Amino acid sequence: MIRLTVAQAVVHFLARQWSERDGVERRFFGGCVGIFGHGNVAGLGQALATSAEDLPYRLSRNEQAMVHTAAAYARASNRLATLACTTSIGPGATNMITGAAGATINRLPVLLLPGDIFSTRAASPVLQELEDQRSYDISVNDCFKPVSRYWDRINRPEQLPSALLAAMRVLTDPAETGAVTLALPQDVQAEAFDWPDELFAPRVWHIPRPRPERAALARAADLIRSAARPIVVAGGGAIYSEATAQLQAFAETFGIPVAETQAGKGALPYGHPLALGAIGATGTTAANALAREADLVIGVGTRYSDFTTASRTIFAPDAAFLNLNITGFDAAKLSGLQLVADAREGLSDLAEACAGWSTPAAYRERAAELTRAWDTAVDAAYALEGSPLPQAAVIGAVNAAAGDDGVVVCAAGSMPGDLHKLWRPSGPGSYHVEYGYSCMGYEIAGGLGVKLAAPEREVFVLVGDGSYLMMAQELVTAVSEGVKLVVVLVDNSGFASIGRLSESVGAERLGTAYQRRDGGPLPVDLAANAASLGATVLRPETVADLRKALDTARSSAETTVIYVRTDRLADEAPSSEAWWDVPVAQVATTSATYAARETYEANKRSQRHHLTPPG
Repeated sequence: MIRLTVAQAVVHFLARQWSERDGVERRFFGGCVGIFGHGNVAGLGQALATSAEDLPYRLSRNEQAMVHTAAAYARASNRLATLACTTSIGPGATNMITGAAGATINRLPVLLLPGDIFSTRAASPVLQELEDQRSYDISVNDCFKPVSRYWDRINRPEQLPSALLAAMRVLTDPAETGAVTLALPQDVQAEAFDWPDELFAPRVWHIPRPRPERAALARAADLIRSAARPIVVAGGGAIYSEATAQLQAFAETFGIPVAETQAGKGALPYGHPLALGAIGATGTTAANALAREADLVIGVGTRYSDFTTASRTIFAPDAAFLNLNITGFDAAKLSGLQLVADAREGLSDLAEACAGWSTPAAYRERAAELTRAWDTAVDAAYALEGSPLPQAAVIGAVNAAAGDDGVVVCAAGSMPGDLHKLWRPSGPGSYHVEYGYSCMGYEIAGGLGVKLAAPEREVFVLVGDGSYLMMAQELVTAVSEGVKLVVVLVDNSGFASIGRLSESVGAERLGTAYQRRDGGPLPVDLAANAASLGATVLRPETVADLRKALDTARSSAETTVIYVRTDRLADEAPSSEAWWDVPVAQVATTSATYAARETYEANKRSQRHHLTPPG
């Protein structure tokens, strides 16, 4: 037996957890990020202070940001590792809810350890306690329940072992993973208990690679063999399962073009003859053209978001779907034939089952021809000049600077859509755009997580002025931790994508410009702000200057912010020729709204439930 406080037991346990896949073991927790208050300083704060070698601690500047950092760390680790996050009870805890939602939506493991109200209730109501007339057992931490894949409150030390094991089970299950919340009452954190030695023995959690059920595999092979115009939609699961080599071999063997979701971008490297690039509302014309013609859509690790399916308008009405996914929930979408399995194992088994079949050479050539046409459009967008700088040209310059070892990080605004269409990935892990939740403020915190997980890679954070103003303070964390980032801060004085969307639905760009009430410019200097937070700041005026600034930032050992001005009213990126369902008012006082409604209703007529039986 070993006598420790509950908080000390948590830290000792977490430090001894390992994940294993394909014979490779690694520590599951790369450390703990946190901010201390009265609800966790005497418990987890004390425990972490005396266990720095076992579980390194890093100080974050914002509770939401720390969860973004942990989620980005998990994604960059292909979900084989993550970070723990601790806060005090109250606003510190509830600040994490947005990050928890993002992690769960994106199927990424993060462990949240918020302090909680006194279990004994001896001092109730305590500072920051939510009093609820229905029950004294309710606290603000109950808000985490709907955005957590597992949630528990540790009211007694005896409850801790089973809760820790349940938390690890969910965190390491690729079909169930997401945010896990263990609420820790502040008095219980400091309570001592005699723990069994076995609780702290090193424990290896084996990440499964389930293979497809044989009958389902046979049905899937028959469906593929009957197809004339199949297309693969590669999602994040193809990358997390490290199935990209199998995906490439599958595409080459059978001549099936591959399109990519936001999370799946980079599953095939740019330049591969069967790589169509992005699909859907922010897709390439090449991928979307073949999607409209496809008689079979093979989803690999995708959850088929509305952007991927262009709000269910991009695929032919009679297209069949074959969905290879680790979760039955996602595999069942769009009435698809379900192949519930690990992506790598599923693709290998499918390749064996479909041996001897392939698409016609003319189909492959059509895919290559469409891709060449899109490449020409991207080349033109990357070559744009002007003042302010065209956003497409900014992306092109960063793409060139990233090279083979760079990672681009982004999350919200107009840039994720442009990046999805325009960015030319070097391979898996080179493209990191959080678009499941599209959370403003993710970018710098996410870049921090990527760099912590992959210190050998150059991390380029693309962030707009809107997102920057929401969570710029993690620059301080990067500087204090000596974690080098290259941050490209794009200032267009407002919200470009929502401005264009607002105009398209007749809302006249309301609330999308950063300006004075009288319409004048604001006396705000974001570059000076970044410098005040400890970053080196560069201010290029031309595209040539930007390329030089990127070279300078890449060669530096310090976090550098490159500040560029763009025009939020410009839209230089080539169109995806796809649609996204955003309802338009049925009655209005402006003709523009009525015109937008007519267009909306026309597009709605092309939406499909995709109820066609597979095969």
